[in-house]
Amino acid sequence: MKAFRRCAGALLLMVAATVFGESDFDGQWTGAIDVPTGALEINVHFSSDDDGVVSGEISIPVQSLIDIGLVDVVSQDRSIQFSIPDIPGDPSFDGTLDDTGDAITGTFTQGGGSLTFSLERENLAQRATAALEGLDAEIEQALTDFNVPGLGIAIVAGGEVIYARGFGFRNLDKELPMTPDSLFPIGSTTKAMTSTVLGMLADDGLLDWDEPVRRHLPTFTLADESITARITPRDLVTHRSGLPRHDMLWYNNNDGTRTDLIERLEHVEFTADLRERFQYNNLMYMTAGHLAGQVAGASWEDTVRTRLFEPLGMTRSNFSVSTSQQDPDHARPYRENDDELEEIPFRPLDLIGPAGSVNSSVNEMTRWLEFNLSGGQVGDRQIIDRATLADIHSPQMTTPGGSTRKDIISVGYAMGWGVSVYRGHRRLGHGGGIDGFITSVILFPDDNIGMVAFTNSGSNLADLFNRVAADRILGLEPVDWIGEALEGRRQGDAIAEEAAKKRDAERKTRTIPTHPTADYAGSYRHPGYGTLTIRERRGKNALTVTFNGIEAPLEHWHYNVWNGAETDGDKTFEQQKLLFRMSFDGDITSVEVPLELAASPIEFDKQPDPQLSDPDYLQRFVGAYTDKASGQTGRLSLAGDRLQLALPGQPVYTLVPMVSGRFAIEGLQGFSVGFSQDKNGRVTRITYYQPNGVFESERQQDSSD
Repeated sequence: MKAFRRCAGALLLMVAATVFGESDFDGQWTGAIDVPTGALEINVHFSSDDDGVVSGEISIPVQSLIDIGLVDVVSQDRSIQFSIPDIPGDPSFDGTLDDTGDAITGTFTQGGGSLTFSLERENLAQRATAALEGLDAEIEQALTDFNVPGLGIAIVAGGEVIYARGFGFRNLDKELPMTPDSLFPIGSTTKAMTSTVLGMLADDGLLDWDEPVRRHLPTFTLADESITARITPRDLVTHRSGLPRHDMLWYNNNDGTRTDLIERLEHVEFTADLRERFQYNNLMYMTAGHLAGQVAGASWEDTVRTRLFEPLGMTRSNFSVSTSQQDPDHARPYRENDDELEEIPFRPLDLIGPAGSVNSSVNEMTRWLEFNLSGGQVGDRQIIDRATLADIHSPQMTTPGGSTRKDIISVGYAMGWGVSVYRGHRRLGHGGGIDGFITSVILFPDDNIGMVAFTNSGSNLADLFNRVAADRILGLEPVDWIGEALEGRRQGDAIAEEAAKKRDAERKTRTIPTHPTADYAGSYRHPGYGTLTIRERRGKNALTVTFNGIEAPLEHWHYNVWNGAETDGDKTFEQQKLLFRMSFDGDITSVEVPLELAASPIEFDKQPDPQLSDPDYLQRFVGAYTDKASGQTGRLSLAGDRLQLALPGQPVYTLVPMVSGRFAIEGLQGFSVGFSQDKNGRVTRITYYQPNGVFESERQQDSSD
């Protein structure tokens, strides 16, 4: 037989084959051509597309031919023919599948000569199981080395669950072991589920990926009207809306509804145009989930439950950590504090649910993996069109940055999946992280392999062991992912410790606040982010901030800047700077907080005393006030929750409450009024504050008291 030569720049070439549905030949095959000198080992991989068109690649290791694309692939009934391109003698194969479906035998021809060949279907599940031998011990050791309480991991290969284990503890205090059935928050790996139910609704003709969102949500409004009019469901789930994360808008926010949160989006800042830049955004996924519910005529939760969980048999998977905690087998969240593990409260994600609130076990997640690897099939039932799922799996937006390794290449973001080439293999994946939990979900679609792992602390062991498992199963050169990460952790701790020592370098010492601490206290509001509250606390220049239910201590930093102090509680505001602003009158009027680092600091306006907008309270100011010197009389009346001032020869002015306790005269910059009261609380005088002076008028005795 003539020697094969490598095809320069080998590309996968596909020629139309007979279409008959899903191919019986799909999978990995190993065998040999019976040459005179012995057996020439060959490996062949066949796969079929949605129309049943078969393609394949062949490897002949002894001749250094790897994954050469086959041409002239024709399959019909139990026969298959294929050829190797650009090789002298036009080498081709003509084979027949035996009755078991696990062996192909036939004739190989080249240059007029014929030889026999045979192939056997590789048992991927069996091979993958053998490749994972010894993994248990590695995981157990890593839990100790990384100080992680517990880890769950499950792997599917060749349509079978080949590995499902729990390691360590799901509950340290009670020493309850982690199991494959332990429920845990899967975080942002929820996003692919949201995209999938949207795809199902698209299959039903209920929405179009590329039509404006406003077609289904007419009141949907963003700060940029042009983007509002153009943005589509596809944009919502590919992180290309133009909005940065703005996560503190929803983080720990457990009040209101998704509709309320969506209405706030009109007041948050864009940092790019639509489709200009990849910017990860949970709020857009929440909107996508809300859209799915509206289109389906149900909630997002019910839509996912009926469309995904029930068909897949994910009976214990749920949408709230409060539900998980009622299950006897659930993982508790932990964090490291001075090298000690401490339990922390669960972080509810119900409001932002479609972006990350699903809870599941690695056992139930294997059904999600198999669903995606099978092209959307559950048993004999196709619950999403194969082409739709392929679209969801396909890159839609380029992503910035890249891996530090040359053999891991980021391709882009799909719809709830990151797409990359991992050491020569197409990989779909997504991570999930919320306080005390990290998740990693990985698919190798072309290799029929999927894996899910989670930890109940802020450790990256989940992703690391998915890599370890992938390398073993794919037969790749081993990489010491665990050792490299452990060394990186040690170096990172040293760098962080050194950086902490220099944290005060920019602090201006010997400065004092411009106001007494009581003046900073109050309620501050932003139309998008909501309300932030400042209170005094015991201690010199000590304040407390409360936002979205998070309460944290503040300490004076310098001038009118306060800094989040260290705390044993919620650490969200640790080292967070707050800058207080004041008016020309010297009143504290707002506080700026850089809650979204990609955008401008969020400015919360200090709110006047609520009683200054209470009609019952304002009634005491109603009446006539006369300037004794000029004899001019001004009259105050009440219109709803606002006072109105009528002066002779002038229009009627509306008085707007100020944080100082005065009222601004609407439409007149620098003009305000204040009131004096006697010891009984009766209003006796109005004072006009104007750029040209201060004027007083006495309340007339016959005025309404």
